[in-house]
Amino acid sequence: MNVKTKRLTTAQALIVFLMNQFVEKDGIERPFFAGCFGIFGHGNAGGIGQALSQYPSFRYYQSRNEQAMVHTAIAYAKVKNRLGAFACTSSIGPGATNMITGAATATVNRLPVLLLPGDIFANRSVDPVLQQLENQYTNDISVNDCFKPVSKYWDRINRPEQLIAAMQKAMRILISPAETGAVTICMPQDVQAEAYDFPLNFLSKKIWHVARARADKSSLEKAVSVISASKAPVIIAGGGVIYSDASAALKKLVNRTGIPVVETYAGKGSLKYDEPQNLGAAGVTGTPGAIAMCEKADLVIGIGTRYSDFTSISQSAFQNPDVQFININVSEFDSFKQGALPLIADARETIVDLDRFLKSYKVPNAYASIIKKFNMGWDKQVGEIYGYRNAKLVSQGEVIGAVNDFSSEKDIVLCAAGSLPGDLHKLWRTRDVKGFHLEYGYSCMGYEIAGGLGAKMADTSREVYVMVGDGSYLMMAQEMITSIQEGFKLNIILINNNGYASIGGLSKALGTKGFGTRYKYRNNKSGQLDGKNLPVDLAANAESLGATVLRTRTIDEFKNALITAKKNTTTTVVYIETDIEHRVGGYAWWEVPVAQVATSATVKASLHKLKINKKKQHRYL
Repeated sequence: MNVKTKRLTTAQALIVFLMNQFVEKDGIERPFFAGCFGIFGHGNAGGIGQALSQYPSFRYYQSRNEQAMVHTAIAYAKVKNRLGAFACTSSIGPGATNMITGAATATVNRLPVLLLPGDIFANRSVDPVLQQLENQYTNDISVNDCFKPVSKYWDRINRPEQLIAAMQKAMRILISPAETGAVTICMPQDVQAEAYDFPLNFLSKKIWHVARARADKSSLEKAVSVISASKAPVIIAGGGVIYSDASAALKKLVNRTGIPVVETYAGKGSLKYDEPQNLGAAGVTGTPGAIAMCEKADLVIGIGTRYSDFTSISQSAFQNPDVQFININVSEFDSFKQGALPLIADARETIVDLDRFLKSYKVPNAYASIIKKFNMGWDKQVGEIYGYRNAKLVSQGEVIGAVNDFSSEKDIVLCAAGSLPGDLHKLWRTRDVKGFHLEYGYSCMGYEIAGGLGAKMADTSREVYVMVGDGSYLMMAQEMITSIQEGFKLNIILINNNGYASIGGLSKALGTKGFGTRYKYRNNKSGQLDGKNLPVDLAANAESLGATVLRTRTIDEFKNALITAKKNTTTTVVYIETDIEHRVGGYAWWEVPVAQVATSATVKASLHKLKINKKKQHRYL
């Protein structure tokens, strides 16, 4: 059989392949890849670097840190509802291993990203090559093998023709709602530049259809029967609600039935904050109403959630001894959690089916009244936190309130780690399905600014408000240079409280009094890091990276700076110091080990509380 071919290097064939991959869902077709982020070295400059320069229509973006470029790709995919992705390429050795944290972040969050780390010579003519980690027992290994546990698909291309089969399998994973995550294709530097006659059908346009799976009929009938008998049901809305574009269907269902909704980090925005059935944040960082209703629920309907310990309150959230679970999830793995009746299906289609089959089902009137009271009561409390005033230092709740009140309905607030996520989860009044962007599956410090860039690239019509604390900022701030270089304007709210506020609070809860969580000089008398605050000027650092910086001290100055930042056409940092001790209250515990033997009275007290709380835990089989 005469197969038409084109002679290309392996790297050139890869780029042509990526340019021609399209995805289609609900009749809408679009290119899957938006381009490639990369940092070049001897492991990819002559291969993928050359190919990208040869095909400029596949846009190359320069990054400053390999981990950061993966974070940017993750945020882009999140805003695109997993229907768009980036490739990320690095040189071999440290450039490659820098991407491992990003790979884990993508896989934990079920978000597609294609990683193309350079690798050692496949022909082994140079051994060891610069930056090669040698193994005395085998030559068939490199540092890129470290990607295996954090990737949904992993392969190494030792011959050019291996690319053909590998990329078909890679694409199947990337576009799968149930299986997606980081895909790692290791690219030995010599193979990248090697020529081969690639078949034209490999290089031509391909459309990948993303189907909406329907629930098994008998399982759906069982679910309808269980819900119909329920007196106190609760829906946990996870990220799957948003990724399947199920918010409108969910609103219709709960408005009619009165079933309350609590939202995970990934699911926040499934309903607008003022929908009467929305009880707000679920779990450890949850609202009083969400925690109370989950505790009493006789039925928990999980939609697109993986039941992390923050959602299940370390498996103590559901205290009704007769509680049952129904899980709607495209992932079979997640759908069976909590011993649930699994509906392995698309969220939107399943919600529509349930609404149709439940017909006249409604929660009892008394139950609906409790839900309404919790909804209104929490919103009142949020208003009070927004309006709190302290003469000395601004509170973090005030800052969140100012940004929330100022931002438009379609704007995006973005965060990832520290004390901000918990406060945002409780306090942010979400008005749009994409308005709340939290990376909390991995809670990766340093995600924020790089992630903000990805969110802005995915939808330039929205203002993006990156809220980042000093801890995360110091780990990874440099991608604001990329935002300036490419003209993707960000509003960065840089909050400095001179320490790790979140872990400081956790440390105190464990009885260790915030040990090692403040940014202070070492005290020669005590020998500890409890001296004066360090004289680090984060605002000056942001200015040195090219951003416009607005320094503020009071909440009024901060509000005025938000007005200026929105008018600016380039990335702007609004800097403010907040009170590390003033926190938004918590309403649930979280299991973290406490030392079982200690001399400290506070540690002993924490251990006692832990033992009491652990009695509330359940196993659902």
